[in-house]
Amino acid sequence: MSWPTVPAAELMLKRGGSVNPANYPDETFELLSIPAFDKGEPEIVEGKAIGSSKSCVQPNDVLLSKIVPHIKRCWVVPAPQGTYRQIGSGEWIIFRSDKIYPPFLRHFLTSEIFHKQFMNTTAGVGGSLVRARPAEVGNIEIPLPPLPEQKRIAAILDKADAIRRKRQQAIQLADDFLRAVFLDMFGDPRDGLKIEDMLSQKYLLLHKDGNHGSNYPAKEEFGDDGVVFISAKDISDQDGSIDYASVAHLNESKARKLTIGWLKEGDVLLAHNATVGRVGLFSGEVDEALIGTSLTAFRPNQERLSSVYLFAALKYSGFQAQLKQNMGQSTRNQVPITAQRALKIPVGDLKRQRQFERVFIKLKQVKSNLYAGLKGSDEMFSSLSQRAFSGQL
Repeated sequence: MSWPTVPAAELMLKRGGSVNPANYPDETFELLSIPAFDKGEPEIVEGKAIGSSKSCVQPNDVLLSKIVPHIKRCWVVPAPQGTYRQIGSGEWIIFRSDKIYPPFLRHFLTSEIFHKQFMNTTAGVGGSLVRARPAEVGNIEIPLPPLPEQKRIAAILDKADAIRRKRQQAIQLADDFLRAVFLDMFGDPRDGLKIEDMLSQKYLLLHKDGNHGSNYPAKEEFGDDGVVFISAKDISDQDGSIDYASVAHLNESKARKLTIGWLKEGDVLLAHNATVGRVGLFSGEVDEALIGTSLTAFRPNQERLSSVYLFAALKYSGFQAQLKQNMGQSTRNQVPITAQRALKIPVGDLKRQRQFERVFIKLKQVKSNLYAGLKGSDEMFSSLSQRAFSGQL
């Protein structure tokens, strides 16, 4: 069965009104901004702290972010907290209609069926400047089953989504636990040895980025086969794993001409450009790999420094604060390798490092099982969503 459809424009709010909070400096508003969505709750803020006019919204409005559209941001406006007026960012496309059940619409607007069409409505040069164009979004057809059926479908998808979220929360708890173990064992050591001193004292055997200079590979030298070529975007910000499904591959002939950037098992990777501070651990999952200019490789002397400990020290200790401080002194979002050499890395007792390493390995297996469960939950949710919006659920 396929449901009747309506253009999204029929459900979009045309004239909902706006307010300039600066005209009400002492009034407290409930602001549904894009950053508030990312934090999971509206901001409670006085008018004098809000810098521009906002849209008037009300409970059960469905908000769809038109900015950075590849991130699926969709929010059903909750009941207000107290008597505050509810206002929303001008970056939201607002849906309001008695024809559609808000949770059903939210699920559809975050489905792959909608999202693929939504991405075709975008304009802009990249990054935060990319926006979906509401006039074109209005042409996308939205399924409109009877309201009781909308509620039934939304309830099923809510339950499936809740399973996914619980597994995501379990993974986050595992990461939080590992951070807590590290800080409990080693404190938050903001002092340590400078990287340049650690090289001379042989704690580190290598501190090198993937700056291949004029020999840097051209775009046409990358393809589907060849030597793995890792960049910062391939490293998970959550657990430092490397996503080999997304990495580029450099053809063999070009790769063999490069003399730097080759990795060995146990190398710890640090993003120093764009996504500054992201830390990865190369565990030898592939025989050969290179890094690009966005990454620095640290090669610990295993007789003095555990790779796992170094990974955690870069990720959890005061080292991240040093990076932010140095990044703030640059006109670009980067910490060049020359500046890195003056940064300090805490050095814990080797016996305790090994104890932490054992905890890390055990927890890694737990997380591997959790990720497998999450993948299954994602696949189940995607299948249910596809069937739901094609009238087959």
